[in-house]
Amino acid sequence: MIESLLSYGWYVAVILIVLGFVALVKGADYLVDGASAIAKRFGISDLVIGLTVVAFGTSMPEFVVNMVSVAEGTTDLAITNIVGSNIINTFVILGLTALVYPIASQKRSRDFDIPLSIIAGIVVFIAVWASGYFHLPIYGINRISGVLLLLIFCYFLYNTFRHAKEHPEEGASDEVPNTKEISIRRAICLVIGGLVGLIVGGELIVKSAVDLATRMGVSEAVIGLTIVALGTSLPELATSVIAAAKHNSDIALGNVFGSNIFNVFFVLATSAVIRPLPAYDGIELDTWIAALGSIIVWLSIKANHDRKIQRWAGLLLLLVYSGYLTYRLINV
Repeated sequence: MIESLLSYGWYVAVILIVLGFVALVKGADYLVDGASAIAKRFGISDLVIGLTVVAFGTSMPEFVVNMVSVAEGTTDLAITNIVGSNIINTFVILGLTALVYPIASQKRSRDFDIPLSIIAGIVVFIAVWASGYFHLPIYGINRISGVLLLLIFCYFLYNTFRHAKEHPEEGASDEVPNTKEISIRRAICLVIGGLVGLIVGGELIVKSAVDLATRMGVSEAVIGLTIVALGTSLPELATSVIAAAKHNSDIALGNVFGSNIFNVFFVLATSAVIRPLPAYDGIELDTWIAALGSIIVWLSIKANHDRKIQRWAGLLLLLVYSGYLTYRLINV
């Protein structure tokens, strides 16, 4: 059915991509609300729900797009969706948020989350480089690399839970949706509806993005780094900018780097374990840019006594991203 609609022209592909993003975002919201309500019924604390259901739910758009991409064999989208999302998260979301209002940082973010986000970009580069250096069958991210990334993700989860128990005042309970009025029947319907929305949205985005890339004569990688990556990052963008407008910009930092870590060490890792992901042209630059964004943020926080991302740093992030994007589009 999707293929028949795409035959009408490029504008249909654009419409379907937009509809796909709407389905993804709403599907993720419904899934989180329903799953959180069911978890509360079983007596699970808000802290645990925030660290699991809510955290995984915010990465569902990227996860579903990657699973569909792997199933369809469009592996360029699977990698660029993650790398591109991390680049947009750091440069665009934090850049715009800091311009609206300086972003405060917690010690946990400065000492653990941001360094791990830097490592994420470097590890992906090393995985690709090692596959070429050792002449492995797949030049890219293979299953062994995927398993190693998942092991790092397990350590991240362990460290996060331990930190949450030791510092309950920094818990994620405020991020847990209010589910007191949701019955168990409605919660189940929300979960099912959310899963359907995610699956339909993922199918629409992947197939339409591939069709649009073919019509425009550009690679899937370029579409993944721009349109798809931006679309899957829209929830974080909206949340962070609105929070900054209300002078609550400190939540942006945890959301962005938590998302970056989930994207690489869970979503990309799971994708590689299911199907090895061959590298695309320009992956080396993209992974280093992803790491560079986190480095700029970390240095800008260390550069002032308030430990904030100031407006000048937000402007710098946006300027660097503009230069990078221009270079990538010129050299497609």
